[in-house]
Amino acid sequence: MQDMLQHIAELIKEKDGFTVITHVSPDGDALGSSLALYAALLQMGKHAQVVCQDEVPRAYRFLPRAEAVLLPENALQTEYAISVDCADKQRLGTAAALFDAAKETANIDHHGTNIGFAVRNAVNAKAAAAGEMIAVLLSMLPVTVDKAIATCLYTAIMTDTGNFAYNNTKPETLRTAAALLAAGADNTDIHRRIYATVPFAKQKLLGKALAAMRLYADGKICMTGLTLADFAACHAEKPDSDGIVERLRDIEGVEIAAFIREQEAGVYKISMRSKMAADVSRVAGELGGGGHKHAAGGTVYGTLAQTEEKTLALCERALKEVWKEL
Repeated sequence: MQDMLQHIAELIKEKDGFTVITHVSPDGDALGSSLALYAALLQMGKHAQVVCQDEVPRAYRFLPRAEAVLLPENALQTEYAISVDCADKQRLGTAAALFDAAKETANIDHHGTNIGFAVRNAVNAKAAAAGEMIAVLLSMLPVTVDKAIATCLYTAIMTDTGNFAYNNTKPETLRTAAALLAAGADNTDIHRRIYATVPFAKQKLLGKALAAMRLYADGKICMTGLTLADFAACHAEKPDSDGIVERLRDIEGVEIAAFIREQEAGVYKISMRSKMAADVSRVAGELGGGGHKHAAGGTVYGTLAQTEEKTLALCERALKEVWKEL
């Protein structure tokens, strides 16, 4: 990883005019990593912007410089573009046009399904979060990790490790987190804002999702789905569905959890989690998506019933592959 990141560090040192782009429906790692890199570029005196197809979710608007995140239509074309925490170029959404038109591109990511779609690629599936990789990158640059950058990176790592509970949390992950705390990140405040501040609409939506959940495969698969009508009934927004799939995974006996959300009429986003052995990234690959072994997602076009049927069949197959290990 060091050599790959060093190649990108050289680009940053030598050039100017950068667009940092992260994936659609941004999570804590996507935003924390991107904003940390953006802040570092500004600290170096570089001209830079940070872009995402979707607006910053309410839960992450406390991040330093979150207001600087631009929609693609409001961004300028730059000579250099850096994709952060994005498994494939399609996940950049409408911001992919800025990436494609750049003179040179870089790709910093920790998803095992990333095939390296940029000129300079730093992909490390062993990294707990893209934020962990950005922390290493910043150590190669003339940058001081101040409280703002530390807050962004700590948020990135905290969220992608499930508050340091997932098996991607390694000794190096905790060492990086400790350094960020020493640099000014406030663990208690960040935790409160992300995990202990829940909008009423989000709780109502969770209730609707849990009421609709069903068990399959002798209780080893749990699935639920929400339609656009469900969101409207709860006065909820897309980010309010964050965390639902983890609630399904945490049920006793469940190995694979699948949460289906109607993204737009006839388009369904599937988020999947596995607990011990099943590889949901392979399921996601067959749904036009990708991700990690224990956390992945894809998209299905059709009806909710068709999406549930297709997703269940693929999850059952993934379960059979590891049945003896459970």
